Amino acid sequence: MIEVNIHEAKTHLSRLLQRVAAGEEVLIGKAGKRVARIVPWHDGSKARVPGLDRGLFTVPDDFDDPLPADVIKGFEA
Repeated sequence: MIEVNIHEAKTHLSRLLQRVAAGEEVLIGKAGKRVARIVPWHDGSKARVPGLDRGLFTVPDDFDDPLPADVIKGFEA
C-alpha cells in the first residue's frame, strides 16, 4: 500500500491506476489526513452453475391451467 497527496495523485493518476490494477492499494491524503483509498475492482459476481437448486422446487401439474374466475376478476379494474 502506498500513500500519496492529492497533487501527486492528480499528476500520476495513470501510473497509480496501473499499480492498483496489479493489486496494490493507494491511499490519498490532503494536509496529512487520509481522504480516499483506491482499491482494485472486483466484479463480485460468481460464475453461475446450472443445477445447484435441482430438486428444491417442482412445477405443479396445473401450472399452466387457466386462472380461476375470481383471480381474473381481480386484474380487471
